[in-house]
Amino acid sequence: MVSIRAGWFPRWRAPAAVAAGALPALAFPAPALWWFAYVALVPWMLLLRSAPTGRRAVLEGWLGGAAFILAVHHWLLPSLHVFLVPVAALLGLLWIPWALLVRELLGGIPAAGRVAAALVLVPAGWLLSELARSWQGLGGPWGLLGASQWQVPPALRLASVGGVWLVSLLVVAVNCALVLLIAVPRARVPAMAGVTGCAVLTGLVWLWAPRPQPSGELRVAVVQPGLVADGPDSAERRFAAGERLTRGLAGQSVDLVVWGESSVGGDLTARPDLAGRLASLSAQVGAPLLVNVDARAADSPGIRKSAVLVGPQGLTGDRYDKMRLVPFGEYVPARALLGWATSVGKAAAEDRVPGDTPVLMNLPGRPDGRPGVRLGPLVCFESAFPDMSRHLARDGAALLVAQSATSSFQDSWAPAQHASLAALRAAETGRPMVHATLTGVSAVHGPSGERIGPALPTSASTARVYEVPLAGGTTFYVRHGDWSVAAALAALAAYCVVEGLRSLRRPAPEPSPPPARTARGSAARRVR
Repeated sequence: MVSIRAGWFPRWRAPAAVAAGALPALAFPAPALWWFAYVALVPWMLLLRSAPTGRRAVLEGWLGGAAFILAVHHWLLPSLHVFLVPVAALLGLLWIPWALLVRELLGGIPAAGRVAAALVLVPAGWLLSELARSWQGLGGPWGLLGASQWQVPPALRLASVGGVWLVSLLVVAVNCALVLLIAVPRARVPAMAGVTGCAVLTGLVWLWAPRPQPSGELRVAVVQPGLVADGPDSAERRFAAGERLTRGLAGQSVDLVVWGESSVGGDLTARPDLAGRLASLSAQVGAPLLVNVDARAADSPGIRKSAVLVGPQGLTGDRYDKMRLVPFGEYVPARALLGWATSVGKAAAEDRVPGDTPVLMNLPGRPDGRPGVRLGPLVCFESAFPDMSRHLARDGAALLVAQSATSSFQDSWAPAQHASLAALRAAETGRPMVHATLTGVSAVHGPSGERIGPALPTSASTARVYEVPLAGGTTFYVRHGDWSVAAALAALAAYCVVEGLRSLRRPAPEPSPPPARTARGSAARRVR
């Protein structure tokens, strides 16, 4: 019986780790079961705490991490095909330290001190994996656990204090406390204290954190042309659709018109015809146009993606070149080694050229006396990076604008996932954010992360005007940055130091005596 059970148990655990690791993906859009994030890690953590060996915890942490990456990014399969599997396997390695922490701190019957340490260090270990994969070269901070709370006002208030990182820490801490409540009856008191502490922290932040102070509003129009069939003239047809929709805004007293990513297929300095048409549109509408050029530059080598501001007199000179490019979508990392990815998927055949500096653009004042404002443009998945929007807000941006295009993933979870990030960036910075796309989902969020007006779904081809509230003041996160990250890393470092000192003080095991030689044993060896 023992041998059968020992052989069956490991075979069952591996698929369980895969299934448990994939569960948290349901908390993100499109399912958007935000509440599920607070229990989604429990099955995985229960499995890890019962791992019979550290090696087993390493395997199950890796399998669960790879499954999480595949589940959250499954919509990349049409582009990357089989290449997504080795990418997920590589990124899954980042969850190994967290898995070992779960086994060490939650395994067995932990004492009160170890329970308290677990409620701090297990969330910090999870955050370590999020930080590592947030590097652009590993895909960027897509699918951070805290981002699943984009529509929860108390969580957005937490983000204004410690960024999305603080929200991730809170979510994992709640999961950790639930594991203790389920698996360790003796630890229920400190576990309940942990849950209560999370609730009290959220309540204190809700009461104490300063709210954005209203300072006027802007009328911003989002132009979403919708799907345009591929073909040699698709860029011109997309431009014409945006042009037609923008003309319908005439007489609506808008302050800014925003087009999506890659809405213009020719360099405007080399295409005076396109620049002239945009200037004419700006004059008709009575507002500048923020368009996005995806074209080979006339005055420099390579293709760039650029946010360009156009007024009634033509190009204003305000231009931002996208700095953080999408791995494989806009460039192939280590192309000499990984260039074969272009033959099995839709990886970029040519690397785009990144920009080198953020840019603030100036919107002119209105004839009624309202002063101009400064806007901070971002392009595509740059809206996933908290540091970029934070720096723009700190430098004086009153409005954040992200131009995006998720046409390749139209019927997947990607458009909704991408649009949800605007709520986090708005809440973190205390600045409203406009997320404008070619084919949806387009959305606008106010300075507290709240939704402004209805989102434009992927089925829409329209232009819509939003009354966007502006806000003054500065959030704690903009002032102090990633302090929650520093605190988590400091806690992990302290734990490593303490464990290292304990291992040095622990006496080395005495060598075991050699086995006794017996006449029977010697005879047996001779027979063999």
